Amino acid sequence: MDYRKRILIRNKRIATGLMMGAAVLFLVARSRHDGGVWEWLAAFAEAAMVGALADWFAVVALFRHPLGIPIPHTAIIKNKKDVIAENLAKFIRDKFLASDTLIAKLREYNPAEHLAAYLISRKNAETLAKGLTRVCADSLDFIHDERVQQLLRSALSNRIEAFDLAGSAGDILHSLTRNNRHQPVLDDLLNRLAGWLASPEAQTKLATAIDALCTKEYPLLVAFIPNREQFSRGAGEKVAGRINAFIQEVAGDCDHEVRQKFDRAVTDFADRLKSDQELRHKVETIKLEVVQSQAIADYATNIGNDLKRWLNDDLRRPQSKVQEKLSAAVAGLGAALSANRGLKESLNEHLETLILHYGDTVRSAIVGHIAGTMQRWESDDYANEIELSIGSDLQFIRMNGTLVGGVIGLLLHALSLLLA
Repeated sequence: MDYRKRILIRNKRIATGLMMGAAVLFLVARSRHDGGVWEWLAAFAEAAMVGALADWFAVVALFRHPLGIPIPHTAIIKNKKDVIAENLAKFIRDKFLASDTLIAKLREYNPAEHLAAYLISRKNAETLAKGLTRVCADSLDFIHDERVQQLLRSALSNRIEAFDLAGSAGDILHSLTRNNRHQPVLDDLLNRLAGWLASPEAQTKLATAIDALCTKEYPLLVAFIPNREQFSRGAGEKVAGRINAFIQEVAGDCDHEVRQKFDRAVTDFADRLKSDQELRHKVETIKLEVVQSQAIADYATNIGNDLKRWLNDDLRRPQSKVQEKLSAAVAGLGAALSANRGLKESLNEHLETLILHYGDTVRSAIVGHIAGTMQRWESDDYANEIELSIGSDLQFIRMNGTLVGGVIGLLLHALSLLLA
């Protein structure tokens, strides 16, 4: 049996016992006609019995009809369930969840300071890191459920198929051409080419290519070259030097013809991506082939499985690398927060802003939840639950009513004797 129910039954028996005791004492005292102490006991018992009955009626009327008789304004809690639920929800909203109250408590508590103290503790950081890694592992289990996978694939496929890749790429290229922001790309390409041409490897390859060209196109001339290797190497160096000189010329001239051609090429290609239906169709075809490719889907699945397996294996180790990194990051965040007064003030201010912005929405949701939940309870169950919670304390009202009524009876009897 529920502990609350046992206490309630015990207190009910005590209160009823006192009431019955007062009734028995009253009968015994009234059966005596010699006055004296019996007269005082009768006065005490009579008033105690009246007090006990009155308080019994009051307590019972809160939860049910006394003796099952539907007396008006009884079974109050049962009949007023919906009103009580709504008023309780409003009381919590207005007194406990009011923005001013919450902000005052927030400032008093100083959550940023407490958060910093919590995070800076190595033990707390390790506990939080362990929880985060476990959430990651559970999330991977959820994501790898076949039903979830199917939903994600379908949603992702639909979004990608609806995405205008060619038009978006054209917009990006147009954005890059504004204020000549695409020219540094050309500069970087030219610098990389110049760096490669200056390397012995590039010059050796040029020398080999020149020697092969001369051998193929001018075999008779090559036969009269006394030192072909030196000639080819020198020719490679000169070609590389001439190309590098041209690159430097382009790099130093903002209006060089090469830059203008590069600018036109990028702009034209961006326009074609947006207007050339044939090119757009090719880009769309490539996109769909990539999206619908089983090999790519299998590859993505394998990556996810490998990540899940690695994470689970790491979590089983006594010294988990992931947990160590997360723990260090959490402790570092705590230390930074603890040492930076401005950061703490900013965090507290943002929390206050969140309360002001979303307080009404959250309060309304909580009020609706409390009121709705209580109103959905069965009336009898609701009344029984309230009685189990406070009924045992209400029985003390009955006990006190019996004793206090008896004392008042004695005082009234004494007063009547004085007046007589």
